Amino acid sequence: IHSNLALWKLVQAALVEAGLPADAVQLVQTTDRAAVGHLIASPEAVDVIIPRGGKGLIERISREAKVPVIKHLDGNCHVYVDARAEMALALRVTDNAKTQKYSPCNAAESLLVHAAIAGEFLPRIGALFADKGVEMRGDAASVALLSGIPGARVVAASEQDWFEEYLAPIISVKVVDDLDAAIAHINRYGSHHTDAILTEHHPSAMRFLREVDSSSVMVNASTRFADGFEYGLGAEIGISTDKLHARGPVGMEGLTSLKWVVLGQGEVRT
Repeated sequence: IHSNLALWKLVQAALVEAGLPADAVQLVQTTDRAAVGHLIASPEAVDVIIPRGGKGLIERISREAKVPVIKHLDGNCHVYVDARAEMALALRVTDNAKTQKYSPCNAAESLLVHAAIAGEFLPRIGALFADKGVEMRGDAASVALLSGIPGARVVAASEQDWFEEYLAPIISVKVVDDLDAAIAHINRYGSHHTDAILTEHHPSAMRFLREVDSSSVMVNASTRFADGFEYGLGAEIGISTDKLHARGPVGMEGLTSLKWVVLGQGEVRT
């Protein structure tokens, strides 16, 4: 509570300095978890809730709330390396998506590789991961290609690994037969957060963008770009995996809604 109070006072001081009312930002001054139940059941006092914290907390609030909720759930982000990916680009982007920072929700947690390029790509990306201490949890095909890499930490993936948000130097790896299989895998196991395709084939890229059901979809770019600041939205409150009202990175504009104003001179409907 002491940290919350200190931050609250700083925010209020900044509001006053900007010519805005200090009371525009309030703090619920309790750490009693029972207060959460009262808050989320008070639509007369609260317009929207944006829960930040563990998955269990967010799922509880989504289940029990009588107030609209903008959820920021887990980020099981995928990188799919297509048969027609440019090798140097694919290595650079995949490495960045996973290892630039492990803890953010937009870090890659799962790597899908087309069978036609897996024999060349996986040993090379596996060596990069091995140098950085990244554990690779793969299907049988990927384990066979990764196991001979010096220093590589390779284990067989379980079914749960395909769903997992590790937030750690661990990545699941799967060899897929084609784009159909990659899209199906992402839509089944993904969290609708951010997914990327690496390819030089425009039709495949456009199909991926259309059919992958995620708030951010990318072509030849790191999933780490899924961020309100990077998108030009300013300060980010979170990344929503909902479809209504806000979706993707949520900034100030995403928290607004429309109010329709009609100015008349006595018009009536007929």
